[in-house]
Amino acid sequence: MKSALLEEFRQAAYRYLGRAHDVTFELTDAILLTRNAYSLADLSLSPVFRRKWPSIYEALQDSRPQRQKLMQLYIKQMPTQSRPLLAGDHTAWSRPDAVTLQERTIEHSSVTIAGNKPITVGQGYSTIAWIPEDSGSWALPLRHERISSWENPIQKATWQLQQVCEHLPTRPITVWDSEYGCAPFVLKTTNIKADILVRLRSNLCLWGAPPPYSGKGRPRKHGDKFKLNEPLTWSEANESIEVNHPKLGRVKVSLWFNLHFRQTATRPMSLIRVERLDAEGNLRISKPLWLAWVGEEMPPLEEVWQLYLRRFTVDHWYRFLKQRLHWTLPKLSSPKQCERWSDLMPVMTWELWLARDIVADNPLPWQKSLDNLTPGRVAQAMGSIFAVIGTPARSPKPRGKSPGWKPGKPRQRRIRYPVVKKTTTKPRKKQPESA
Repeated sequence: MKSALLEEFRQAAYRYLGRAHDVTFELTDAILLTRNAYSLADLSLSPVFRRKWPSIYEALQDSRPQRQKLMQLYIKQMPTQSRPLLAGDHTAWSRPDAVTLQERTIEHSSVTIAGNKPITVGQGYSTIAWIPEDSGSWALPLRHERISSWENPIQKATWQLQQVCEHLPTRPITVWDSEYGCAPFVLKTTNIKADILVRLRSNLCLWGAPPPYSGKGRPRKHGDKFKLNEPLTWSEANESIEVNHPKLGRVKVSLWFNLHFRQTATRPMSLIRVERLDAEGNLRISKPLWLAWVGEEMPPLEEVWQLYLRRFTVDHWYRFLKQRLHWTLPKLSSPKQCERWSDLMPVMTWELWLARDIVADNPLPWQKSLDNLTPGRVAQAMGSIFAVIGTPARSPKPRGKSPGWKPGKPRQRRIRYPVVKKTTTKPRKKQPESA
């Protein structure tokens, strides 16, 4: 039954790959079976790729994956008994030397350091993923798309969340990092049917509910100031509990109601403060974790803060994406080719998820056996699955030899494109000279 579900998924994904779907689908199988590759052409050496190496580049030029239908296919694999937990984030595909690639922007990077700053030149990609389990490293992307040069991560994430929520049967809970803990994100998601749990920076300033109208002047929009790093501005917590977490130990969680950003007075939120304590009740870590809940009825306080901890599975998927699925390996020449290549990453991740219960663990000699298989361990065992279920892709047809470049036809140098700067700083006004 489970193998039939995987076959059905593969058949549907094969149809939604658009043009050149035969070679594109064989390319995904080759990626799953190739643990190490030094170039994109190395994937053509896989036994499941029955075509020549130039077909890989032709596939990325001709294929048209149907993202909307693929997203609906992913959602069909999700259970409907409980509310889904979604996580959003973005990452960078570093391309500092690709001077002929259009729409390169300055992106944050934790690896490349340019001028003592954690930035790189490349392309940003935004992701909305379903977190299927309470523990483990599985994150299943529903949308994984490039952030264009005229968009920012908040705009792209808001649009992606809207697209996903329109097809979900129940209202999801979404978790976000501190980059999204700001007034613009809260405002842009007002009409989206999703609850938001977002981390807040510790230097933010919030405002309480306004006092009752006194009958004179304009009604107040804001109440007392609540600055996260100034305890003197805090009011008494509406609720406070202590729990013993199996990994974090003793944890104190405090809750305040009806706070808001200055620009979002009409959309109140609940503020959560998470502190790790030692055996004597003192702080183990000086900086607490601040979270904000924006939406409808909040889950119990002892549960809601732990939902945020599941957000880090998206970071695991990004690492798996770059190290095992070879996402950043090819040096593609256009943004469209990069997008079509990136559209294959969610397809392969969902295949691994559907195959996790039907594969036998196949550890390398230096690896230990696992009961709960990770995406990488499932990928190591996919060869036996492909040998049984086969592939929906059709066999290649023989074709003549390409005539190649016509003699005497001139070659033109490719255009070089500057790095796109999304924000511009206004020039400072010149101060008048003193007499």
